Amino acid sequence: MSLRSRLSIATVAALLAAAAAVTPAVADDEWDTTGDTTMSAGAMGGDGHHRHDDDRRFFRGIVTADTLALRSAPNRGSQIIRFAHRGDIVKIFCKAPGQTVQGNPLWYLLADGTWAWGAARFIDNIGPAPRWC
Repeated sequence: MSLRSRLSIATVAALLAAAAAVTPAVADDEWDTTGDTTMSAGAMGGDGHHRHDDDRRFFRGIVTADTLALRSAPNRGSQIIRFAHRGDIVKIFCKAPGQTVQGNPLWYLLADGTWAWGAARFIDNIGPAPRWC
């Protein structure tokens, strides 16, 4: 195993441990529509729904593959954690280099109930590009 691979695995493990310490095991993916309707526009999402404070640390993307395997590490050989499907909106925590998929070496760390990696080749950003891990 190359030094870069060992460093990437160590970085991912440290990131996942840190994220688990500050993030609940199950993230809420839905907009909060039960809150106070008198909130300012700055506290609302673009569609007028209230957003959870936790959502502000995430970026958003839309899955473009029919079925996208989300994995335990940013490569196609790692364990499949779950699947996402075309049109799913996902929460992106950050981006990192990984195995190149159809010319794109970036992977997104997703936080939609479980922490899993998805190839950026099959996830289009909604809004700004995610920060680096």
